Amino acid sequence: MSQKVVDVLRGISQAAGNMYDGATDENGEPIKIGLKREEGNPLLDKRVIDGCSVRCCGKTLHVSYHSELLLKDVYAKNLESELEQTMSDIVSYLKKEYKKITGNTLSLKEKGECDARVESTSRIRVFVTARKDYEISNMGDVEDIKEPTEDKLEKTFSDFLAKASDKKAPNDKRKAES
Repeated sequence: MSQKVVDVLRGISQAAGNMYDGATDENGEPIKIGLKREEGNPLLDKRVIDGCSVRCCGKTLHVSYHSELLLKDVYAKNLESELEQTMSDIVSYLKKEYKKITGNTLSLKEKGECDARVESTSRIRVFVTARKDYEISNMGDVEDIKEPTEDKLEKTFSDFLAKASDKKAPNDKRKAES
């Protein structure tokens, strides 16, 4: 791995390090990422449970977001566009922090749509987990982890099945099937 790739990954890690709830900047002001928990007064308003994380896998940056919503909010609004906007807010925060930390720009290209999953926790509340993948352009000759091929999976499975025998164990008292 080249030093350039290490510097890019280190910069992303440092930029994502301040995305926790309650993080403050150098002036003591709360950091604004674009999440719902940043709205309102934390002492007076009901707390909103949401958060985000990032991880790298080769040239791909996986951005994850999770939140707790009311069921009526899922049906009342366009949830997919809201999740897309939240993902773009998170990515713009990462780019801004990366530029502030390293002095270089972070170039990310979308690799598809936002993959969202809504899970029911009660008749009133649901959990939403979303993930979106981005390609990191600054990574040079790094390759993504490849998917396993069917040939190798079938060969190992067939080798396992070939080791099996049709003989009964000596202590097996079942009747022979005819």
